[in-house]
Amino acid sequence: MADNSICNGKIIHFFINFYYYTIMKKIMMVAMALIVASSVCFADNSELKERKALREANKKELNAKASKSAAKEAKKLAKQGWMVSPGALPLEKQLDQVYLMQMEKDENYNPKFIMAEAQSIGQNYDAAKASAINLAKTNLAGAIQSEIAAIIDNTVANKQLEAGEAATIVETVQASKTLISQSLGRTLTVTECYRDVKKNGNKEVLVRLAYSTETAKQAAKKIIQEELEKKGKDLHEQLNKALGF
Repeated sequence: MADNSICNGKIIHFFINFYYYTIMKKIMMVAMALIVASSVCFADNSELKERKALREANKKELNAKASKSAAKEAKKLAKQGWMVSPGALPLEKQLDQVYLMQMEKDENYNPKFIMAEAQSIGQNYDAAKASAINLAKTNLAGAIQSEIAAIIDNTVANKQLEAGEAATIVETVQASKTLISQSLGRTLTVTECYRDVKKNGNKEVLVRLAYSTETAKQAAKKIIQEELEKKGKDLHEQLNKALGF
């Protein structure tokens, strides 16, 4: 009986020690996890603060550069007789926005917006404005063409696309300018000003449009794919790869 009691006592003692060891091990693991999580959180917060500070500094610098350039160009345009309609933003503020949008970059440091401008003369303001906007859209489509052609050329240089395939795509891009222009959605008019044409009393309107580079690539890709299909060219995958889709 005494031996059994001693044996039972050892067994109980063993399980108590084992249970205590297991609990302590779990507590230590949780504690270590909390320490690691706190360190990561602290590091993340520190990195976020650094990024925020950097963004603020960059934004301040960009604003300063834009304001300086905008003021200079606004004076130049004013001397040439350009003015804004009553109630519109001052020309300097409009140009300020233009410069800021031109300097904006996406996460890959590519231009966030494609810009285009045009000016047109009409018998009245509305007619001249409509004509200028249509011409600016055509110029915008040309800028989109050039952007995509440059991307295609780059894929050839990096040996990601064969020269023959690239030539077919670029040829299709060049032939799709009108279709791309017609497919553009809502454009942003960032500059709108006018001046009187003294000879005949007509109005001359100058506009600058902005369009999302990413949206432009999507719209152009759809048009180009449709045109390639009409030619019986199965280059969809190569086009997607080249444009990063």
